Amino acid sequence: MDPSFTAEQDEIRRTLRELLSKRCGPPELRAALDTPAGHDPALWTALADQLGLPGLALPEEYGGVGCPVTDLALACEETGRALAPSPLLATSVLTAPLILALGDDAQRAALLPRLASGDLTAALAVPGPAVATALGLTGGNDGDWAGGGRAGGVQARRTAGGRDGGGRDGGAGWRLYGEAAQVLDGHSAGLLLVAARTGGYVRSRTLLFLVPGDAPGLVRARQTALDATRPLGRVQLRDVEAELLGDGDGKRVLRALLRLGDQAAAVLACEAAGAAGRALERTVEYVGQREQFGRAVGSFQAVQHRLADVHVQVQAARSAAYYAAWATPRGERVGGLALAQALKAQRTAAAEAVQLHGGIGFTWEHDAHLYFKRAAGDDLLFGPAHRLCARAAEEARVLGRTEVTA
Repeated sequence: MDPSFTAEQDEIRRTLRELLSKRCGPPELRAALDTPAGHDPALWTALADQLGLPGLALPEEYGGVGCPVTDLALACEETGRALAPSPLLATSVLTAPLILALGDDAQRAALLPRLASGDLTAALAVPGPAVATALGLTGGNDGDWAGGGRAGGVQARRTAGGRDGGGRDGGAGWRLYGEAAQVLDGHSAGLLLVAARTGGYVRSRTLLFLVPGDAPGLVRARQTALDATRPLGRVQLRDVEAELLGDGDGKRVLRALLRLGDQAAAVLACEAAGAAGRALERTVEYVGQREQFGRAVGSFQAVQHRLADVHVQVQAARSAAYYAAWATPRGERVGGLALAQALKAQRTAAAEAVQLHGGIGFTWEHDAHLYFKRAAGDDLLFGPAHRLCARAAEEARVLGRTEVTA
């Protein structure tokens, strides 16, 4: 591994940081959180038009930039620093790779250019808080997480003219029923990629279906979330017409989700490391200015030791995230471990930020609580860290059969 960045990567990071400093400062961030979508459409347009960020890791033949996933991860480190609310994670990290991997030629040609240009946003609708399990990060990726209609989750059934797995479905042969909660950008995305169970008890399997955001029978609402910078939506499908993604091979779907999981974990690790680093920077700036007993708070040895410990954690997490971003496209399954380390560092940095800012750190007016809520929200959505570590140990058979406990 070459630890240095290329000139293109340095340019992406520099340009993106400049753009976010101008378009996503604290006032702009808070204004975006109060919108129905939970993000600023003008910022998303700028990210797409000026930087091509939505299509950064998509092939050029589909309108993308053609960069490796490593570049997207480095870009997400910058969006993590700013806590920028945008459809980037849901669209470009979680959904577009699945369409690229599983979609047929017609589906890729119809959807990927629109996703790459930013004209179309997308969301991966997984029933309940099961994103980490579906991606194989905290549990076995066997498809049971998709639920089954009224019993929880989403159920898919074929109608007249539909064909079972192995044949191309025209779209009118499938209907979806059920609910998926806590879907990233699920309330506002123009396209939903819904995971659903089909085939009955004997031939039950999980497949992915394309559902337009304006489909009849689709009911969506934004949910109140701990981390307002990651808008979540509840998606209800009331006998909604859907199009099968790909050829209906359930095993292929699970393999694609597993590959995506490690890649997404590496990207998320970089994003979390960026947020942790920025929380630490702001805390160091504050304790260097704030005075108690006639001297700067940062001059006290106890405060210096605490911040030094955070610095070590953040630097270690950043190194692990960079390695994962480089290694996962080459087949190494290290994304989960890198994400676990980054989540720990993010939570420690955010907690120390709140503590060392004193009374103001607990107030709504200060941004310290946003970093703390981002850390806690990431733990709930993609972790927690101990489950990520336990799953990685189980896969590597380091400890034999590993029991994952709460």
